Amino acid sequence: MTRSLFLRLAAAALFTTCAATAAEAQGAKPVRVRVQTTLGDIVLELDAAKAPNTTANFLRYVEAGHYDSGTFHRTVKMDNQPESTIKIEVIQAGVHADKAKAGFEPIKLERTNASGLLHKDGVVSMARGTADSATSGWFICINDQPSLDFGGMRNPDGQGFAAFGRVVSGMDVVRKIQQAPSSADRTTNTEAQKLTPPIAVATVSRVAP
Repeated sequence: MTRSLFLRLAAAALFTTCAATAAEAQGAKPVRVRVQTTLGDIVLELDAAKAPNTTANFLRYVEAGHYDSGTFHRTVKMDNQPESTIKIEVIQAGVHADKAKAGFEPIKLERTNASGLLHKDGVVSMARGTADSATSGWFICINDQPSLDFGGMRNPDGQGFAAFGRVVSGMDVVRKIQQAPSSADRTTNTEAQKLTPPIAVATVSRVAP
């Protein structure tokens, strides 16, 4: 086999693999997950078609049990982010403390201008620092949050965050968590947004759609 023929065959195989993956993602069915908290249940519907990598990342933490016995530990309200010129409203959850150092590799950011999933009321998204650093932290939007979309400047890099689903049941619970007691008497954003005590999450598991 000549080198040029080998390269053509390799390119064709790569194209076929990518096309199959794209077709599979487009045909992927939504996945539902129940988050059981001490304030009630929240059911999420994850969009595996539009955000396949972020959904897969979230589900591997779910299936590994890392979110079980975790918490909602942060509430961001209009009155507890004095250091931020661009304000948002979200609640943020994380893994069980014993699993904090046992996670998976960070994932690449699936930007909202590519996925088409915007940060509307009830949308679920991944927490991050730098663009490709999301691991296990995730949050739920309360009211529309366009500054979290691509081009929004809540994160100064303007790349936005990776939305990957939405709440389909339990927004009343989300709002209860947002209004739970926090360290609002502190002076810094980080301390003011800390839920005290955090809201316990018993289990996070898949449910039938």
